[in-house]
Amino acid sequence: MQRKFVTNLAFLLFLNLLIKPFWILGIDRAVQNEVGAAEYGLYAALFNFSFLFNILLDLGITNFNNRNIARHNHLLKKHLSGILTLRIILAIGYSLFSIGIAFALGYRGGELSLLFILLLNQALLSLILYLRSNIAGLHLFRADSIVSVLDRFIMIVMCGFLLWTDHGGGSFRIEWFALTQTIAYAITAILTYLFLKTRVTEIHLSWNPKFALVILKKSYPFAILILLMTFYNRIDSVMLERLRDDGAEQAGIYAQAYRLLDAANMIAYLFSALLLPMFSHMIRHGKSPEQLTELAFSFIAVPALIVMSVGTAHADALMNLLYVHHGQEAASVFMILIHCFLAMGSVYIFGTLLTANGNLKQLNQIALGAMVLNMALNFFLIPTYGAVGAALAGLITQALAALAQMLLAHSIFAFKFRWSLAIRYLAFLATCFSVAYAGKALPQYFLIQAVLTALICIAIALILRLIRPKELLQTLRAEA
Repeated sequence: MQRKFVTNLAFLLFLNLLIKPFWILGIDRAVQNEVGAAEYGLYAALFNFSFLFNILLDLGITNFNNRNIARHNHLLKKHLSGILTLRIILAIGYSLFSIGIAFALGYRGGELSLLFILLLNQALLSLILYLRSNIAGLHLFRADSIVSVLDRFIMIVMCGFLLWTDHGGGSFRIEWFALTQTIAYAITAILTYLFLKTRVTEIHLSWNPKFALVILKKSYPFAILILLMTFYNRIDSVMLERLRDDGAEQAGIYAQAYRLLDAANMIAYLFSALLLPMFSHMIRHGKSPEQLTELAFSFIAVPALIVMSVGTAHADALMNLLYVHHGQEAASVFMILIHCFLAMGSVYIFGTLLTANGNLKQLNQIALGAMVLNMALNFFLIPTYGAVGAALAGLITQALAALAQMLLAHSIFAFKFRWSLAIRYLAFLATCFSVAYAGKALPQYFLIQAVLTALICIAIALILRLIRPKELLQTLRAEA
């Protein structure tokens, strides 16, 4: 299983590193520079608002389905038709509920029009994720990897055409950005559905209330978990935009700083997509997930610590390079936010393991505590400190949630706590930051400084045996 994880992760990372950084740093960044911080800030707030009730689209079905199909492949044909019908009904309810809440919060006119497009995008994206959960559940990881970047590839082509040619008929509008995503998601959903039809020849939309009720009963713990995690991950921009007079601009600055973390986090998310069916399979067959967990954590922790140190040391230069306006303000926020990366990556490892094991009650308790803490901190910090306050609230929340999940996983699976490994990671952390700040004294351009820092830190990771190439090669040569 470790060999399967490493080989498929390599392919998944290759495709995503090829496509998604260009989307985030090339297209998404260019759109913000084109439309300005305030207009993009409103888009970011509405985008995150569309996530808040996203669970109504899915009610935990995707995570339940991924885990269930990985354990019982033969259920795919039976479940697919009924669940697709159920999801159409859920999408209608999600859209009506979200529009109602938005209206109550004071959104009107063009804001509601843009929100409607974003809600449609969420419905299509949720459908894609559900279809992908069936592909991953069948352990067709390479096909799933291709689907994972297809929508972004289409968006890059379409947005690039509008941004860098005169065919847009004037200055770029944020609505175009949202609509290109709609088209890309629709194409991806259709192609993914057609691929599944090659595996399940008979797919007919059908409505069976008893079947729907059974699925919802089994998936509701996943739904609660996703809802709580979505709130403490996405509420920040919405609260920024609503709690301050300059809220749209502050949300735009926050979005600038969050963009690089979001890019890194997209890569970390890929681990959970691979690990959930693998952990589920291992646990069902009585195999210990300890080695796979340690391997996955090392793949997250080493690059995360390097990114955190380089990002902190060069925050000013990075933000001023990427953005036309508000570079200095974004740098202050980024220096805080980038420290969330290790915590968020850890959640994708240990939270996925606990989900695969069915520890939804404990995960929901942690997520509820994190949501309450995050909203309280945001209410306290945002009015005074703006985007910096939202970043501090996020860092505190993410760190405590990750720590709670790690401790819970170690307790449930009786993992051995290796003091020597913990000390090596702490030594690596201190060394990375020392090297990053020492590197700023070099006369070279800051990007060269950053690359040199990363190379030195990788060498240190090898010396500390946080990266073990020999063992990795033995894993790759071993039988799957």
